[in-house]
Amino acid sequence: MATQNYANHRQFVPLFHGVLFGILALTLIGSAVNLYESWGDHSRFYSASLIFVLTFCVLMLFFFVRIFSLKAQDRAIRAEENLRHFAMTGKLLDPRLNIRQVIGLRFASDGEFAALAARAAKEDLSADAIKKAVKNWKADTYRV
Repeated sequence: MATQNYANHRQFVPLFHGVLFGILALTLIGSAVNLYESWGDHSRFYSASLIFVLTFCVLMLFFFVRIFSLKAQDRAIRAEENLRHFAMTGKLLDPRLNIRQVIGLRFASDGEFAALAARAAKEDLSADAIKKAVKNWKADTYRV
């Protein structure tokens, strides 16, 4: 496995992001076509509409599963980085830092973390700018 850095820190799971999403998108398109073609046929309309609604619900579930797990991880990262900052400086993170900034800070090594956190709060750096400012990358391989 390559050392994690700014260029390769984003995770892409081919079976989830590519295959499963592709299958769901094609299924939604197919069920929409089926629903359209059965519009006047009362014997097929109910099952076609049910298939379309269920496919749409599964597609929504696909997105919510990802969003909800990331929100839980964001909360854990905020708590971890707040504790890390407190252990280093005796103070909690600056409340001006938003969650995206804190998530960007998690990649900073201990030697640059406190200074980068102060700079991010003062200059209102974006998460991407924070990640680019990290000199000694601290890998986070547990984020999904």
